[in-house]
Amino acid sequence: MREHLTTRSDADLFLRDFRSLSRIGETPGGGVDRQAATVADAQARAWFTTLLGQYGFTVEVDAIGNVFGLLEWNPGAPYVLVGSHLDSQPLAGKFDGAYGVAAALHAGRRLAVGRAAGHRPTYNLAVVDWFNEEGSRFAPSMMGSSVFTGKMKTADALATRDADGVTVAEALASIGHTGSGAGPVAAACAEIHIEQGRSLEESGTTIGLVHSCWAAEKFTVTVHGEQAHTGSTVIADRRDALLGASRLVVLLRELADRYPDGVLHTSVGQLTVLPNSPVVVPRQVDLTMDLRSADEEVLAEAKQLLEQGIKVIEDEVNVRIEADTSHAWGVRPYPTAGVGLARACADSLGVSSRPVHTLAGHDSINMNDVVPTVMLFVPSREGVSHNEGEFTEDADLCAGVDVLTEVVRRLCEGALDD
Repeated sequence: MREHLTTRSDADLFLRDFRSLSRIGETPGGGVDRQAATVADAQARAWFTTLLGQYGFTVEVDAIGNVFGLLEWNPGAPYVLVGSHLDSQPLAGKFDGAYGVAAALHAGRRLAVGRAAGHRPTYNLAVVDWFNEEGSRFAPSMMGSSVFTGKMKTADALATRDADGVTVAEALASIGHTGSGAGPVAAACAEIHIEQGRSLEESGTTIGLVHSCWAAEKFTVTVHGEQAHTGSTVIADRRDALLGASRLVVLLRELADRYPDGVLHTSVGQLTVLPNSPVVVPRQVDLTMDLRSADEEVLAEAKQLLEQGIKVIEDEVNVRIEADTSHAWGVRPYPTAGVGLARACADSLGVSSRPVHTLAGHDSINMNDVVPTVMLFVPSREGVSHNEGEFTEDADLCAGVDVLTEVVRRLCEGALDD
């Protein structure tokens, strides 16, 4: 695929910066490990704030640790927010989230350099690194944008603890990112991301125009059993929390298999077994579950089947299961006008595009509830994500920056105003 950046130097500068970011928290397997508010995350934030300063942005950090780079062209006007997240899953790829932040940074840099003297766009520009999008260290995911959009109280987010009992507030303080700002007033939002799927690669398309997100419901679950000796306790007397959790894992997969391939996605993860001793029947297992579908009726039916299955497991395994919804959203269309705007931008640059869903959650899903929001994808090789093998070609990365730059330029001129 040909590169679409305006100049070779633009491409070289973007790729240089992105590769320097990719070395932060780098793993032996070629990925990164930059979980929220860890040392590696702090280093990535330092990379971001340093470049923001070099490229003429003013830096602001809000109370939940979202980092904003501000370009004020029209004093007092709201801002177009563009960005993604720098935190990662454990042993993750280099592209998820990080590409979106680097692309936003360079879109803003190019717009600042190219702005005609004296011209005041309708809106100012803010490049953002959303805090704890991944949710691997602190649950729920998409925390920073949830607080920014009022879906989660700041105090509740700051009091959230990781597996070691460290709060978000303590973790942010430890890396020097306890912010005092409120963040900019948003007028619109844009985010670019790797697809985390195969449709763009398989169709030979460069830009995905996200028109809707799948519905999802995530659960925090505790399976309560009774601690006992693995050798001496009679099988019939056991209340094995791990057996109950294992049955849940199987149940979630069976639910997905009830429907045609791809209609329902289910998963179980992050199991914590107590006391986790080789000679003790576990008394408790904490885990997470999620259900996802593009059909809200399917999701509701699957949830009902899940509840019925939990009761069966409780009776048959003699355990008690608490399952609480931690995070949920419905099928949400992105603005039709925003999809059309993105298509027009891609067309104007000679870049191929097609409409796509997003199955994964993104900060743009939260922003889409409060301001007109545009979401873009670039191809992801074989759909690999949350994995060290994640990869996107340089040409696609650069073409994405081109399209994002044009989208943001038009958003700053008020293209999606009613």
